[in-house]
Amino acid sequence: MDERKLGKTGRGVSAVGFGAWQIGAAWGDVSEEDALSALRTSVESGVSFIDTADVYGDGRSERLVGQILKEYPHLTVATKMGRRAPQEAGNYNPENLRSWNDDSRSNLGVDTIDLVQLHCPPDAVYASDAVFDDLDAMVSEGRIRSYGVSVETCAQALAAIERPGVASVQIILNAFRHKPLEEVLPAAREAGVGVIARVPLASGLLSGRYTAQTSFGDDDHRNFNRAGDAFDVGETFSGVDFATGLAAVERIREAVPDGMTMAQFALRWILDQPGVSTVIPGARNAEQARGNAAAAFLAPLPPEVHSTVREVYDELIRPQVHHRW
Repeated sequence: MDERKLGKTGRGVSAVGFGAWQIGAAWGDVSEEDALSALRTSVESGVSFIDTADVYGDGRSERLVGQILKEYPHLTVATKMGRRAPQEAGNYNPENLRSWNDDSRSNLGVDTIDLVQLHCPPDAVYASDAVFDDLDAMVSEGRIRSYGVSVETCAQALAAIERPGVASVQIILNAFRHKPLEEVLPAAREAGVGVIARVPLASGLLSGRYTAQTSFGDDDHRNFNRAGDAFDVGETFSGVDFATGLAAVERIREAVPDGMTMAQFALRWILDQPGVSTVIPGARNAEQARGNAAAAFLAPLPPEVHSTVREVYDELIRPQVHHRW
């Protein structure tokens, strides 16, 4: 698989990684057997980067990733911290940061974590020299090798990129979320900061498998967070109204080249964007994991296909999301 440098971490990572939110919680039930099978299949298909977080299943995702890391010690693993406390800047203090880090190191079974990201912190954190000084100290202490920030908005990404110690930014980027292409990706390239593209399939909308009759379980955020009742609505269907998303998918489907699934098309679109270090689709079983990894081996999409995606975005999606994140 194509390997790309992950910003200031200096590490080479697979173009397609593995996003481990789905095997933690809030996506319906995923058995441990299926989760481990998805992880192993991803690695055996060329994936070398896994992204997780301490709150995914209250540590469940990290523990599963830790099992895989013992089997495949060459992997680069990133986790996130900061969502275990109320989202107030004062909670991003030395005691909490180290407590969260201790739990993650224990869950993952490592002394030093490759990359730790602040997990969509409040705006005030980006302006806090003390927080970033403390992250530098945690690198010096050997707790983490590098640090980054997972963000909700382009403005937050640009603020993070200005911090000299930030190795990477993780941001929602997909065929339904184009705004990062305008400033974030160019700024990250200029600063040598890696870009981790998350929510690449818009919570499954861009897999092309959903219809107006599709339903989701009570424990699935695609049911309980459509209005942003639990967390930022932009994390669910990229903030796009479900019916509008379905209409956009049908328009885009007509441009998918032969021999490529809709999901692979969506991943390939992201990989074609200059400055993307890795894209992290989730998978709940081996079949999905294998299909996701295969996207890295497909040829770049032709210019006319990219033009079609842009036209659909401008007409249907832009009015709903572009001004928000």
